[in-house]
Amino acid sequence: MDAPLIEVHDVTKVYGKGASEVSALKGVSLTVNKGEFVAIMGASGSGKSTFMHLLGCLDHPTAGSYKLSGKEVSGLSQDQLAEVRGRQIGFVFQSFNLLSRTSALENVELPMLYAGIPGIERDKRARSILGEVGLGERADHKPNELSGGQQQRVAIGRALANNAPLIMADEPTGNLDSIASAEIMTLFQGLNKDKGITLIIVTHGADIAAWASRVVTFRDGLIIEDRPSKPKNHPAKAKNSPSKAVVSA
Repeated sequence: MDAPLIEVHDVTKVYGKGASEVSALKGVSLTVNKGEFVAIMGASGSGKSTFMHLLGCLDHPTAGSYKLSGKEVSGLSQDQLAEVRGRQIGFVFQSFNLLSRTSALENVELPMLYAGIPGIERDKRARSILGEVGLGERADHKPNELSGGQQQRVAIGRALANNAPLIMADEPTGNLDSIASAEIMTLFQGLNKDKGITLIIVTHGADIAAWASRVVTFRDGLIIEDRPSKPKNHPAKAKNSPSKAVVSA
């Protein structure tokens, strides 16, 4: 059996000092295997966003161990963490975080540009990815010419650009209506099932967590529940592969 993709052991995160000290994480342990689809839930202040920042190598834990693909990353420098992020993690955010003056194609190409991939290869790969997320005909459109759901699809395409084995999404449907949200979650399911990408989604909504095959719930800096879940499927899945479907969102 392959080693787990993520191994977190007794991780803590403390902000501030003295009277202003706040313990955001209080000894959290979690293992995520390759190919899992995990939803992390919790109310505001529960520690779920802090935990995602640590898993995404955006921050260091105060104490504890974090191994990603078998390598200890908790003590790496900022430059080393940036290198890990570039190779192993794709990010999707609630606010899309697209460059407003560049096309969908150029937004997807951006991580490849940073990785030093030649222009012809960047263009070819980005066009293929946009086709996979249902935006093959929108490659030259700028974000303000796309709907919210389409912008999030571009953001997902950008997360796929460097073939990262792990995608982390922070409230990815928070700015979308229910129809677009379901289509985005269907797309995530397709990427997980058809491509074997490990997905970790942070959400406060049980309706979004229901798409995952495992739900981890935080409260007061601790994991209070870790349970398997039978993921729901969108009706569109019966007609199309989610990673190939072209939708209006």
